Amino acid sequence: MKSTKLFTIPLASVLVTMLLSTGATSAFSQSATAAPTAAATAVASAKYCTGDIAFANQAKHYYIPVISKGFAFQFWQVVRQGAYDAARDCGVAIDYVGPADETKVDDQINMLQAELARNPSAIVFAALDTKAATPLLQQAQTAKIPVVAFDSGVANDIPVTTAATDNVAAAAVAADHMASLIGNAGDIAVIVHGTASQTAIDRKDGFVNEIKAKYPNVNIVDIQYAEGGDQTKADDEAKAIITAHPNLKGIFATNEGVIQGTLQAMTELSIPAGKLVVIGYDSGKPQIDAINNGMEAGAITQSPYGIGYKAVEAAVKVLNGVSVPKTIDTGFFWYDKTNINDPNIALLLYQ
Repeated sequence: MKSTKLFTIPLASVLVTMLLSTGATSAFSQSATAAPTAAATAVASAKYCTGDIAFANQAKHYYIPVISKGFAFQFWQVVRQGAYDAARDCGVAIDYVGPADETKVDDQINMLQAELARNPSAIVFAALDTKAATPLLQQAQTAKIPVVAFDSGVANDIPVTTAATDNVAAAAVAADHMASLIGNAGDIAVIVHGTASQTAIDRKDGFVNEIKAKYPNVNIVDIQYAEGGDQTKADDEAKAIITAHPNLKGIFATNEGVIQGTLQAMTELSIPAGKLVVIGYDSGKPQIDAINNGMEAGAITQSPYGIGYKAVEAAVKVLNGVSVPKTIDTGFFWYDKTNINDPNIALLLYQ
């Protein structure tokens, strides 16, 4: 299990600047991996917690564990930064934990059970499996411990809110770009980062349903899975798909690990830039480089910092009796070589 604790260490200068500008009176969380300054500022500008709220919360000794899907991808480091910044701004204690990677469902369930035993004020949870955590979430509900879901929802209505990207809509945008880039006709494939995660389900369904509804001459010839976004598995699946379908025009890869594996497969098969339309999800240096050099057509970027920040902020709101919507849409953007350096896009990308 991996965990990041609270309190103690000095804040990075950008975080200190935010702290002073918002009037918060103390810092209750350690600095995490630096997120883009502009992204932090954008979230903070619409934040709930003022200095007075943070000061009042400190006296209440709120403790909120944040249970993520893992630490394997840089995406989760940026989510972690947002969670810690929200904890600091709101004057609450958090502990950010998660399994080593997104295949470790049992490890995540054990972490949730351990945190429940600590009788937390609230729980912030990103489910690796939409159903596996239900008994423990029911225990939290019985104990009147509010649950906030983030990134992925669960197969019940226990969470008071879910802070996440609208992955169905985002994947539909990816499908529209795919169809346009291949001339609205031809064979394509999808490689998905799992079968049990709600994000995987929504991205697959959003993409596939959009293609079927709007592009009758685009044929999805294969859908394969790389559980947990395993890069090596995605590499193998991509090579198998490309080899089996010589007329393939495009591949949609549904997360950071899957797109990295797909790009690796293209390199290993000596596929030149522009021959195959590849569309990804999220960010990371390999993907940014591939878009800039033409190996990848474009991708959907989420707001990982905003997901982490808004999830913790929502938990604090609920504890303070403030109503929250059932879903908090943290937004997404399409980016490619034409807009990758746009300030509104660049602030959401991570290396």
